[in-house]
Parts: sequence; C-alpha cells; structure tokens
Amino acid sequence: MDANLQQFKAEFFKALAHPMRIRILEVLAEGEQNVNELQTILGSEGSAVSQQLAVLRAKNLVNSVKDGTTVVYSLRDPLLKDLLAVARQIFNNHLIESISLLKDIQKQ
Repeated sequence: MDANLQQFKAEFFKALAHPMRIRILEVLAEGEQNVNELQTILGSEGSAVSQQLAVLRAKNLVNSVKDGTTVVYSLRDPLLKDLLAVARQIFNNHLIESISLLKDIQKQ
C-alpha cells in the first residue's frame, strides 16, 4: 500500500512540474474556463495550453466537459486550490528567510 501511495504522489507531483500547468490550475481554482479563455489569461498560444491541459487531463487533475463546440475545464478536486495556497505559503517563507539573510549580510 505504501509503495502505491508513494508512486501516486510521485506521478502527481510530476504532473505539477511545469510552470504553465501550475498557472492553469491556479486559474481554474478561480472557476471554470475554456481553452480560449485560458489562452487569453495566460497570454500563450493555443497549442501550448492544449498540450499542458492534455497532461493535466491524463493525470486526472482537471475535468473537461464539452459544451457545443467548446470544451470547459475545471479542477477535478477542489483540494488542489488548498495545495496551491500551501505552496505559495512555503515560497513566501523561503523568501522571508532569504531577505532576512541578506539583511544580516548587509549589517556586517
């Protein structure tokens, strides 16, 4: 069981290992979007966005629902929003530590 859980976690974090995929998840944490909306928000080409969405779909991180000719994406699990918030807090903690170190160095 532990090996299966560790493998799941490794695959899960691999899916998060791209800045555009993280940004897509952050945008979807705020609400459903279609590809065109994501392209506009991300300022990126459609092929790049579609490629990253395919990875997120393959790893079951996002849902896709066809609405006519449009595909609408959403987070599959709302806890992803919490995970992204925790990652931001960890980043902020590292940033605070770095700033503190720089201030100490400047005092010397």
